[in-house]
Amino acid sequence: MSESPTVDVQALHAALDAAREERGLSWRQLAKELGVSASTISRMANGLKPDVTGFAAMTTWLRMPAETFYVAPEATSASLSQEEPELVASLVPLLRARSDLSEGDVAYLQEVIGAAARRFRAERASGSN
Repeated sequence: MSESPTVDVQALHAALDAAREERGLSWRQLAKELGVSASTISRMANGLKPDVTGFAAMTTWLRMPAETFYVAPEATSASLSQEEPELVASLVPLLRARSDLSEGDVAYLQEVIGAAARRFRAERASGSN
């Protein structure tokens, strides 16, 4: 029997932090908007998982599917790099769905993210960080 996926707390916390900063909220204000305690978010910063209700509130507030933050326990970083879709290909639908981005904005972001992803791949291939 295979294990169930788990929550990538670090990715969820980073997404919350980015959205929080974009909206100009403090962590306490974010917790209030989410309907969770500030300590829940603080514990997440230390790698602890939120409860199911908190997780649902967070992904709903982010307007992102919960699956975005799932990690299969048997997946290793080596197998993930081989199985993951291209970064830009994964992001394009999300970028295009945003009403606050023009076609030009989307094209620019694709170019910037694509250049960064190519650089990261080249650095990994050469063994330098």
